[in-house]
Amino acid sequence: MKIVFFEVPKAEQSFFSPSFGETEISFFEEKLNEKNIDKAKDAEIISIFINSIISKNIIDLLPNLKFIATRSTGFEHIDLEYCATKGIKVSNVPAYGPHTVAEFAFSLILNLSRNVINANNHLRNTMDFNFYSSLKGFDLFGKTLGVVGTGKIGKNVVKIAKGFGMNVVAYDIFPDAKFATENNFTYKSLLEVLGESDIVTIHTPYTKENYHLINKENISKMKKGVYVVNTARGALIDTEALIWGINEGIIAGAGLDVLEGERDLKIENEIVSSGDSPQIDYKIIVEDQILIDMPQVIVTPHIAFYSKEAEGEIIKTTIENINGFILGNMQNLIK
Repeated sequence: MKIVFFEVPKAEQSFFSPSFGETEISFFEEKLNEKNIDKAKDAEIISIFINSIISKNIIDLLPNLKFIATRSTGFEHIDLEYCATKGIKVSNVPAYGPHTVAEFAFSLILNLSRNVINANNHLRNTMDFNFYSSLKGFDLFGKTLGVVGTGKIGKNVVKIAKGFGMNVVAYDIFPDAKFATENNFTYKSLLEVLGESDIVTIHTPYTKENYHLINKENISKMKKGVYVVNTARGALIDTEALIWGINEGIIAGAGLDVLEGERDLKIENEIVSSGDSPQIDYKIIVEDQILIDMPQVIVTPHIAFYSKEAEGEIIKTTIENINGFILGNMQNLIK
């Protein structure tokens, strides 16, 4: 049996190497694509991260492939329907950073509420210790936080918010009434949550059904001066509508660890160096750049998951997923 890992930094490769007995293993730091498909041509198992797009074409070029272990919670980068027709099993890492991502969401909230980045940049650029109105922040205590999605990450966000003395309202298609009672918050409709919240933070998984869950129609019903935080998936927010909401003064600022079309942004950077011209959505790229350049918006490069603890859990679960497949005791399968 042959296992090929893609998108694995050199520093992580040694953690995987001793875990699969005599099985042949190869590691590559780059993502898997049609250009380097020969590196996996004999693989029965591949392990990837979110930048490797496992399309019908890729699958057809891997005739021995039986199992895909994605080292992520999300799996929209894999054509699951076509995998099923080929009998290829797919596993993910369903939960690796519920505290990690929740804490990062609050780091964005705190930066937005207290202008930490702007204050730091101001001091570095001027060495001026005087106070300026542009650096005036606001307290989280007593403010209303709207939590969209109360899975493991969302629940941790609720607990942190309560520690700050915030009021919490939440939206989830599967509300947890017991948790709400224990933590003294209320589930409401999405429109009610968006209309009542001083800060909205998104923690729902991405599906075809909730594409552009936050859109121009419901942004128009948000409380004026609201802040929006997204550490889930970029496509949950309509980027054009978000820009509109900021320009209209409805949204005072945003903290975004994910962007709609962020994969196209990465591809565009590769085009600059390679000269290739794959199909990408340039409209989204332009809109993303507008957001990145807005002074009231903080954008980070999809790192909410990236802590020592979460990295260790990703490695541990991936090893368990692969060994489970090899031993016929499969776990964390995506169905």
